[in-house]
Amino acid sequence: MDKEQELLEAVMKLIMYGGDAKSHAVEAIRAAKAFQFDLAEEKLQLAQQSLSLAHHGQTDLLTQEAKGDQVALSLLMVHGQDHLMNAITFLDMAKEMVDVYRKLEEVGGA
Repeated sequence: MDKEQELLEAVMKLIMYGGDAKSHAVEAIRAAKAFQFDLAEEKLQLAQQSLSLAHHGQTDLLTQEAKGDQVALSLLMVHGQDHLMNAITFLDMAKEMVDVYRKLEEVGGA
């Protein structure tokens, strides 16, 4: 496989798995809002797994550049990084929201 194809695959991992992680995080918030905490935890775990896969794609790119192999900057690359950063933010927020909904349930919100 040539370098251009490898780069495209790494960027697509960022987009695909980053998007999956964000979607799972949103689903976790929705489950917690319905006080379905087992489902919320399951979605948080799925989000973390997807985020790890996306992060591996980013690490591959960083390793390549650290070795001296120039990584081409493109709009697609920026888009992939944006997906990854949004996924990280959403997962952090989802964890906090699940905790808030747990506390609401404890004080009689259900």
